Amino acid sequence: MPHIEDNGQDVLILKISSQNTVDLRHSVLWPDMPREHVVLPEDAHGMHYGAFLPRTNQPVAVISLFRAPIPIGVLAERQTSPDGSYPPMVGEDTVRFRKFACNPQYQGRGIGTQLLRYALSMARSELGVTIAWCDARRATQEWYAKRGFVPFGDTFFKGPVEYVRMKLDLDASVDVPRKPRTRVEDV
Repeated sequence: MPHIEDNGQDVLILKISSQNTVDLRHSVLWPDMPREHVVLPEDAHGMHYGAFLPRTNQPVAVISLFRAPIPIGVLAERQTSPDGSYPPMVGEDTVRFRKFACNPQYQGRGIGTQLLRYALSMARSELGVTIAWCDARRATQEWYAKRGFVPFGDTFFKGPVEYVRMKLDLDASVDVPRKPRTRVEDV
């Protein structure tokens, strides 16, 4: 289990259930909407992680990851083969993260960054993905850009909130560890 330092405090990152993400998702992302608004139909099929401080039983940051293809509009950005078709792995090597939220009291301390790096590292290791993407609020676009994400596609709205899609090539990222290698040794 990874520990990170937060101003002298250990932060523990754990795999959690989707139910353990709902309170923070709701209070940070959509506090004016009903709680059901932050529960996703695909939650049962996702990987969910939380960052915890010592002596707390509730996460201070959460993230949920799902195997999901990049939206059709971005396919034009990828190189096509000579016959004009797209590479066969498009979509099979991608992970989408959603409902990434950090308690405002703990923002700016690196907890969210460490949680994101860890979650993407686990997705890379466990799922073999090479690209991560999300629908980011425009207000957070710079935060993602500082972590190597690039925007793609047009901006759009979910209710009154403007969004932009962001993606990260995990193979090119120095912040996300590569899939662990195994070594067979003679005995």
